[in-house]
Amino acid sequence: MRITCDGESLDAYEGETVAGALLAAGVRTLRTSPRRGEPRGLFCAMGVCFDCVVTVDDRTGVRACVTPVRDGMSVETSVGGRP
Repeated sequence: MRITCDGESLDAYEGETVAGALLAAGVRTLRTSPRRGEPRGLFCAMGVCFDCVVTVDDRTGVRACVTPVRDGMSVETSVGGRP
């Protein structure tokens, strides 16, 4: 499968989570903290902490660690002030 993250095309595999696909592609920072701009990424890996929230197909606040990839999915991180 192919997904897009911040405009870059990445490989993904059926059954893999968004976080797994991004980690495999070398993406470690999924968002920055609102107050201090500190990097946030995968922390609990089971959908509890919300550190891995991204935008998937224009839907904000999606937890990457529990969301399965779909072919053609568009993922946007919120790094550098982007939503």
